Amino acid sequence: MKILVTGACGQLGSDVVKQALKRGHEIVATDINNSLSYDNFVQLDITNEQDVMNAVESIEPNAIIHCAGWTAVDAAEDIDNIRKVDMINHLGSLYLAKATRAIDAKMLYISTDYVFNGEGEKPWAADCKNFGPLSVYGKSKLDGEFSISSTLLKFFIVRISWVFGVNGDNFVKTMLKLSKKHNEIKVVNDQIGTPTYTYDLARLLIDMAETEKYGFYHATNEGGFISWYDFAKEIFKFANVNVNVVPVSTKEYGISKAQRPMNSRLDKKKLIEKGFKPLPDWKDALIRYLKEIDKEEL
Repeated sequence: MKILVTGACGQLGSDVVKQALKRGHEIVATDINNSLSYDNFVQLDITNEQDVMNAVESIEPNAIIHCAGWTAVDAAEDIDNIRKVDMINHLGSLYLAKATRAIDAKMLYISTDYVFNGEGEKPWAADCKNFGPLSVYGKSKLDGEFSISSTLLKFFIVRISWVFGVNGDNFVKTMLKLSKKHNEIKVVNDQIGTPTYTYDLARLLIDMAETEKYGFYHATNEGGFISWYDFAKEIFKFANVNVNVVPVSTKEYGISKAQRPMNSRLDKKKLIEKGFKPLPDWKDALIRYLKEIDKEEL
């Protein structure tokens, strides 16, 4: 199968490329620039509709795994960035969906827990339509979802949360960097969710691309729901770092521009129902991840 991967130089996209190549698929990597020096690479700005159509029609992939996106949640709130965020997460996704339809391919779109309002404690079902994004980023990703689902029949929309991977910045790396400068770190304990390791997620995305079990899915690592405080404690434990982690409320922490969902619990039972293999326990994923990264260079 020929797979086009957008955002191939990013945290998730780079792992998707590796996993697909490992499976023997033909890969065309696309991004705004070739920072990872891929051999089979096409430079692509997804906010240029004609360039997207030209590239997709020329490549003729069987599947597009759309990992590109604006992910800087707080920066998205800046008035100068709001249009850019919409262009990338919403309109860029729409252009890709139209191009995908033109060649009758399938598409996998990576979305987020931020499309929900974060109220309550009940896990959000994959087919739940009770949306209510609290941030510019969340709204742009939801608009991207609507673009995909209203344009295509052959689509997967996969919502994830609390992402960490080797190639990019994330909460794990941030905690380890802070621990080198501070003996005490404050971390919020009232936002609840589950981490997602891009290495494990990439395997699932390729599993999906090899099927026609289309629809909405939630995908995070297994192991139950935790707070960011709980996650930080485990990071330092497994990394053998001695630092005092202080739990605080989101209100006490109070420095984020974007409002975060308090309830990021995602119900993943649809994966089992459709015959997909769940991701491993998040603690297992964290241990493997810490072995992969060079903590001395953080």
